This record gives sequence, structure tokens and C-alpha cells, in this order.
Amino acid sequence: MQEQPRRQSRIQKRNREVILTAALREFSAGGFAGTTIDQIAEAAGLSKPNVLYYFQSKEAIHSALLRGLLDLWLGPLRDLQAEGDPREQILAYARRKLEMSRDYPQESRLFANEVLQGADRLQPILGGELRELVEEKSALIAGWIAEGRIAEVDPHHLLFSIWALTQHYADFEVQVRAVLGPDHDPFAEAQIFLDQLYLRLLTPQPRE
Repeated sequence: MQEQPRRQSRIQKRNREVILTAALREFSAGGFAGTTIDQIAEAAGLSKPNVLYYFQSKEAIHSALLRGLLDLWLGPLRDLQAEGDPREQILAYARRKLEMSRDYPQESRLFANEVLQGADRLQPILGGELRELVEEKSALIAGWIAEGRIAEVDPHHLLFSIWALTQHYADFEVQVRAVLGPDHDPFAEAQIFLDQLYLRLLTPQPRE
């Protein structure tokens, strides 16, 4: 009989979350190579042996963070459905991605750092789960195009553009705020701009 995993106590769950929160700060600032277990333990306010009780290695902590991040990041894309107005669904997806950049900037930077370093620890997911999901939703978008419900665009690059334009505001937030100045709300202004951009891009033009 297969052994059932032990149920974690409230303290164990809290300590895991404390470790992951501390690790997120350290990894998003220093990357994987620039972060040590000692730094994570210090940031978490725990001893190194205590951290290693919950996670066997730095790699295990990093892997847990990336898995949680991808589950969070892919949720809005999974929500694209065949039912409903295609333009509204795509605009809602772009808005949600922008909200996530605002609410989870450290997570965005962690992902960006991993990709910039070659994404060795992400390749199985990027070439597997993510690719399958993107293919599924690209086929859905292609179907909307074939039905004349949205303008003709490349589905893959439409999704890439949404990722790039929304995550820029997290990954380069310091630059954006410095350029705009203190009297601007970058995320509120970006939402207005992105709504206008994608509405125009996706609206079919009347044939002459």
C-alpha cells in the first residue's frame, strides 16, 4: 500500500510560506546563482537547518517557487473560452496580466531572471505544459479569426505581445516610474492604452 503524505500542521504550513516569501525576495533580486540558503534563512528569520528541514536544497525552494508562479501566471490564459465575445475576452486577459504585474512584481522578475539565464530549470514546463496551453488557445483565436469575429492576427504573437506589454510594467517598473514622474499611475494609464491598442487591433475592418 502506498504511504499517504503526512498532513502539515499549521506551524509547518506557515514556516513553508515564510521560507518561500523570503526566497522570492532573494531570488528576484539576486537570481538563482546569486542566492544562497544562508541568505534565504536569514531573510526568513529561521536557522539554515530549519530551512533544510522543509526543503532539501536551494534547487527545491526555487522549483517550488517557479511551479507556484507558473500556476498563477497561466490561470488567466486558461480562462479564455470559446463562449462570449472574443475581443472582450482578449481585453480581459490583457487587463488581468497587467493586474498581475502590478500585484506580483517580484514573481514577474523571478520568472524574467530565470528566462534570461537560459531557463534550464523551466525547460520541461516551457516546452510541455506552457506550449500545449498556448497551442490550445492559439487554435481558439484562429477559430475566431476564421469566423470573422476578430481581425486577422498571428495568434502566437498576439499572446507574446500581451505578455511583453504587461510584464514590462513589473520588470521595468523603476524605469517606467522614473520616466513618467510621481504624478502618474503607470498601471491605470497602461490599462487605458492597452484597451485602445488591442480593441483597434482586433476589430475587423469593413471590406471595400
